[in-house]
Amino acid sequence: MSIGLRRVIEPAGVLPQAAWRLDADPEIAPDEVRIRVQRLNLDAASYRQLAEKHAGDGDAIRAEVLEIVETRGKMHNPVTGSGGMLIGVVDEVGPESPLAVKPGDRVATLVSLTLTPLRITDGLKSWDGLSEQVPAEGTAILFGRSVAGVLPDDLAPELALAVYDVCGAPALTDRVIRERKAATVAVLGGAGKSGSLTLAVARRAGARTKAVVRDEAERDALHAAGLADEIAIADARDPVAVSEAVGEPVDVTVVCVDVPGCEHGAILATAPGGTVIFFSMATSFPAAALGAEGLAADVTMLVGNGYVPGHADFAVDLLRRVPAVRALFEARIAAD
Repeated sequence: MSIGLRRVIEPAGVLPQAAWRLDADPEIAPDEVRIRVQRLNLDAASYRQLAEKHAGDGDAIRAEVLEIVETRGKMHNPVTGSGGMLIGVVDEVGPESPLAVKPGDRVATLVSLTLTPLRITDGLKSWDGLSEQVPAEGTAILFGRSVAGVLPDDLAPELALAVYDVCGAPALTDRVIRERKAATVAVLGGAGKSGSLTLAVARRAGARTKAVVRDEAERDALHAAGLADEIAIADARDPVAVSEAVGEPVDVTVVCVDVPGCEHGAILATAPGGTVIFFSMATSFPAAALGAEGLAADVTMLVGNGYVPGHADFAVDLLRRVPAVRALFEARIAAD
């Protein structure tokens, strides 16, 4: 099954995600699929880095995104190493493609933009550079081993894209809680997209939930949603503050914060024999590993890789069943 090696321009011999540059030619091979792009969703860590670099200047942010895509043949932020995902309409399906899509299907790509050959043809003229969701025109290529989901009819495309962007988090958290019979779960960044879904699934799995958020506005929104048994305000980059906010160490800690430096607080908040799940692309895995060693912390650390079988349907079903989560997502989209 195709993994896209023919699309790698440099350096030779690596997979598309690790490549510096891909060939985004819209002409497809027999086992590829071409998507007519409608909207990109930049991952939170990548967008935050760009926004901070350019001090919130939307024009400068848009120009750099265009430069990255043109230079690399994909949306792969060279600073954060992350990208995002997209939605669009299936334009052409190669006769040997194993993907269950057909021309005309409106789909979300459930693989990272860091490995998706991408061309932008409209200069992102409809995007002001001030949000993670990016109206766009162009083409994207999916390989035989890619993953795509047909958009549900009952969700607005912007809402579906926001959910699909983080759908790996609740699915893996649910698996870990059930396999390890976890009684308590803490979520750093509990008011965000992945954080709110994670809190909802933890509560549904029977765990007591604790959320750490950055300010009073997030605390009040999360309190109104009723997703957490306890909510505390703390800087997730301050290990002592996080530990004090969580209190009694928990069985599972999930990191959903899109800034660097949250590794040690998550480790301190986790009980011996517990599990830390990192769902932030801002995570430094050397810092996590060496920090755990330095703290003599007997914890299992998992990398949330964004894929669990059935993760997209799982997250959409959760959104439908928990109105409070849907309300948080819709408020975030409206604010953007």
